[in-house]
Amino acid sequence: MTSKTASLLLSALLVSGATAFIQPVHAAAPVPTPNVSGLPDFTDVIDKVGPAVVNIRTTERVRTRGGAAGEEEMQEFLRRFFGGQMVPRGGGRRGPQQQEEEREVQRGVGSGFIISADGFVLTNAHVVEGADEVTVTLSDRREFKAKVLGADARSDVAVLKLEAKNLPYLRTGDSSKIRVGEWVLAIGSPFGLENTVTAGIISATARDTGEYLPLIQSDVAVNPGNSGGPLINLRGEVIGINSQIATLSGAYNGISFAVPIDEVIRVSDQLKATGKVTRGRLGVQISDVTRDVAESLGLGKARGAEVSMVEPGGPAEKAGIKVGDIILAFNKQPIESRGDLPRLVGASKVGSRASVTVWRRGAQVEVPVTIVELQEERPTQGRQQPKKPAPGVAPDALGLQLSNIPAAERKELGIDHGLLVEQAQGPAASAGIQPGDLVLQWNNTPITSVEQFKALLAKHDKSKAVALLVQREETTQYITLKPRQ
Repeated sequence: MTSKTASLLLSALLVSGATAFIQPVHAAAPVPTPNVSGLPDFTDVIDKVGPAVVNIRTTERVRTRGGAAGEEEMQEFLRRFFGGQMVPRGGGRRGPQQQEEEREVQRGVGSGFIISADGFVLTNAHVVEGADEVTVTLSDRREFKAKVLGADARSDVAVLKLEAKNLPYLRTGDSSKIRVGEWVLAIGSPFGLENTVTAGIISATARDTGEYLPLIQSDVAVNPGNSGGPLINLRGEVIGINSQIATLSGAYNGISFAVPIDEVIRVSDQLKATGKVTRGRLGVQISDVTRDVAESLGLGKARGAEVSMVEPGGPAEKAGIKVGDIILAFNKQPIESRGDLPRLVGASKVGSRASVTVWRRGAQVEVPVTIVELQEERPTQGRQQPKKPAPGVAPDALGLQLSNIPAAERKELGIDHGLLVEQAQGPAASAGIQPGDLVLQWNNTPITSVEQFKALLAKHDKSKAVALLVQREETTQYITLKPRQ
């Protein structure tokens, strides 16, 4: 079509009133349709990676008394399923011929994969937990007794060592670059069926189901026995270790989880070097920040981790981090949700100095803190509650009846401000506030007296929610309430 012809055609459209057919210059382009060329062929990938996937059997040595074979079987049944032993009638007396003897009992079957030609094997920590002997079987039927170099329960990663050379092994990929919808494969021994292959796609790249790491979610069929096996991309690279399933029946229900390989390598390097994993600790308990709390505190959007408890004498308390602070960043890395903080702190070097960015009373504050080593969890002692003073005010528009706390009792509680909840009705009761709770803060303002609280409530816009910082024993959290009209 010549430019003259196009000009005549445009004129004709305008004259005929058909301007609706002319697209505006800045119209949004349609979403491009992806090229679909059929389902992938997995055969070459499986031929390549299959020999490096192994079956893992574990056994435990148990002590039993001599006697009839049927009695021994019953003893083992009771031990495994009821945690005890059968006691014969007559006070348990046995003849002199019935002495204790040791025998091996199979504990379970799992999967794993070789990551180096000299025999390093990765699997789940729960696969080898409590095992006295670990046997690894390759796809060519060779068997090896494996040594457990170390296991980390928090990440569910274990490292085994085989005394062998020139073994087939898998290459590791980059789990930070995986994408939702990407095809992946699982190879393992579900229900003891060795070298079983299943396929699916990645459903989510960072599902926050673990304390120290986000898991890869997929719809690859994973069942008991698949634990410890590799999750593999179409390039034949390991991107995760199959670890968990979400199920109501105990078998595959359409959702499975894998530990990202980047975290696996970080943990396995420590296990190979020292046999354990060292993590950093900040000394706080945290919770998610809701949208209502974020708006009430002037944060804008819901982000960060709310500090609900500060460990006495811990690094956070020494650095000046306070209950009610919202941690927004750790070493300049943003904290979008509470699950981000333990992972970043845990990966920090013990003894290092870190910068924690907190939101406190309407402003950002930078707090330097020294990271210490994470130890096993210790039970916490309940905080003593104050004696009940004389009633203060009648239940207000929030449904709260509050009273002042004498200075001596505030000191005993370890606080320098706050009010005691004597009654909770209406909005307060519905939000979960209970008598005996302490109200420490109104939005970004510390509460020091009943009169101050009444003044803040009187001038508050009743159409908006307020965030109260509420403490109950060792736990503190923001609770949002909307006053009754």
